[in-house]
Amino acid sequence: MANGRRWTILRVTAVAAIVACGVGAGPGGGPVRGQDVEGMLYPLSVAAAPDGALVVADRRLPGLWRIVAGKAEVLCRGEKRFRTPLNAVRAVAVGRDGTVYAADSSTRDVYRLAADGAAVPLSGGRIGIPVDIAIAAAGDLFVSDLETQSIWRLPAAGGEPRKLADLPAPRGLFVDAADRLWAVSASGDTPLVRVGVDGAVEPVVRTRAFEFPHDVVVRDGPDGPRAFVSDNYARTIWKVAADGAVSPWIAGPPLAGPVGLAVEGDDVLIADPQARMIFRVGADGRPQPAVGTTR
Repeated sequence: MANGRRWTILRVTAVAAIVACGVGAGPGGGPVRGQDVEGMLYPLSVAAAPDGALVVADRRLPGLWRIVAGKAEVLCRGEKRFRTPLNAVRAVAVGRDGTVYAADSSTRDVYRLAADGAAVPLSGGRIGIPVDIAIAAAGDLFVSDLETQSIWRLPAAGGEPRKLADLPAPRGLFVDAADRLWAVSASGDTPLVRVGVDGAVEPVVRTRAFEFPHDVVVRDGPDGPRAFVSDNYARTIWKVAADGAVSPWIAGPPLAGPVGLAVEGDDVLIADPQARMIFRVGADGRPQPAVGTTR
């Protein structure tokens, strides 16, 4: 009880159905017209596709955008009705074969976008609050779950999730070139860790170096792997050296509240919901808008 009020926590179970989804698909499979959406509303996550496109999860659309040559159009749009697929989309990932996966906390599931435009649920609602997805070299999905404080391993074809590890407030996930899983822990004294195939957790950063970390990406450097961590409260992208030392890489404007990260070649991509923008950062360390127009 707090402030004289009694709070009850209810576990809500939703049955996730296959829904029509594709370019131009709107709520219930109807069309989305250009005037329906004026720019990105709350982009939380971005992923790079093999064909050069970017895919963005927009929490307030709600749904997914596809960006090609700086132009964004709606790829998949959910309904603004709770417990319907993609109503609370939080993360997106793209496999090596171009398959798009999306995490949705409203239906407690991860979806695969099929070639026919269907959004297919993969876990049957057996994940609590999925907030990020990473893809192993073998194709399995890693999913961070805020509700159970766990990281799950989920077959790409769907099925029963298997718990890989327990982690306090797990958020961003990334699989590096060596097929190692990196994870952000938003609470506790080890905010950045690596997780082995056996679930063993190896701390990378051993101090509370971040204010509110969200996501991580990793690139190989001359002295070993170098990680980058987004920090929404600090409006900063932090650089983490191979020895775990933390230093700011990008701080302040144009970043307003960075959340999602991805890599495309040598560039780092940043999803910033406060700025309502996807930024691309090259070797010069200067964020540039990755989107010119939306429709």
